[in-house]
Amino acid sequence: MRAESTGPDPAPRTTRLPAEVLDRLQDRVRARAAAAGLVAVLTDDPGDVAYLTGFFHHPCERPVAALVGTDGSTVLLVPELERQHAEEQHARAEIVSYAEYPGLASPFAVLARAAGAAVRTGRVGVTTAITQHRLALAATALPQVDWVPTDLVERARYVKLPEEVALHREAARITDLMLAAGIALLTEAVHDGRPLPSEQELAAHVTRTGTATMYAEHADVVVVSPLAGGLVYGGANSAIPHGLPSGYRLRPGDTFMLSLGCAVGGRFVEGERTFVLGEPTAEQRRFHDAVRDAQAEGARAIAPGVRCADSNARCLAVIRDRGLGGYLRHRQGHGIGVGMHEPPWLEDGDPTPLEPGMVVSNEPGIYVPGHAGYRISDSMLVTEDGSEPLTSFPRGLDACTVPV
Repeated sequence: MRAESTGPDPAPRTTRLPAEVLDRLQDRVRARAAAAGLVAVLTDDPGDVAYLTGFFHHPCERPVAALVGTDGSTVLLVPELERQHAEEQHARAEIVSYAEYPGLASPFAVLARAAGAAVRTGRVGVTTAITQHRLALAATALPQVDWVPTDLVERARYVKLPEEVALHREAARITDLMLAAGIALLTEAVHDGRPLPSEQELAAHVTRTGTATMYAEHADVVVVSPLAGGLVYGGANSAIPHGLPSGYRLRPGDTFMLSLGCAVGGRFVEGERTFVLGEPTAEQRRFHDAVRDAQAEGARAIAPGVRCADSNARCLAVIRDRGLGGYLRHRQGHGIGVGMHEPPWLEDGDPTPLEPGMVVSNEPGIYVPGHAGYRISDSMLVTEDGSEPLTSFPRGLDACTVPV
């Protein structure tokens, strides 16, 4: 779905992936585990758990974990207070629960009782982000297991199924609506002669637009953090790449940035544009054009078979060739999925070849201390013969100039 289309289906619909799609995702992980000589994979990463079982939760000190066995089993470990929550989300797993944490018995003892015989004695992959404490609890509960660090779940998440891509497209449509809503608020203030909005007021407005659209058009909203919103900053504040919205009120002549995004069905998209309030100066045009040209080259570089490192190099070389390399602060982009930031990384140190079905950000930026930051980002779907921007809000400076 695209912002310029006739819009979403008129009837509200669920954005939760059906059981058969979750089965395919689990089977993907099982195949990779079997190829690695593993009998199962254990993960307590909230994104992994959501990806594998469809259960989205607020992570805290109480362990939640998924154990996917090559024997076809999937066990979801939750505290008792989350059991109903998991059931109502139709988690695709055998749900087992423990009373409380830390509890009189280890939560992982419950998981051990639910695990099959082969899992209790074989080589089990464990995701590398698990804490030492939780791994020790699991090892105590399953003393015969040979624990093998693995990133295979993380890598399985790289390439999206078509049903996941559809969710990313819907998130992109809503992100474009949020960008348009932010500019509409500004232009209305100018037209009515009211004070221009502050960064915080703009951020609140675009967030309301995103969440209201979701709840109006989706029958079963998958709630994640953040559901919708982003970074809004103007003037010198925008020279901090991840600065947070403040009470600063925009002024004529400002460069300002709307760095927005949302998640539909737990699948994220980001869309970022840099605007100028009033007629751009020659300096503002130079900076904005350099980033726009770099982003266009970055889009051309994102294609099947291209290494992430090489795409990054091609993209950022445009900025360096304009003599602005001193203002670079970050890579070209990153992967997007059930997390807003996840691998692969479009950066010099990541040799991962891009594949059709990956979704990555294309977001070069420059940051001039005391003046402003300039960043343009699209979420890109890698296709069979190149890439496609999922977000479609205009990118050039003429379209991103707000008359005052």
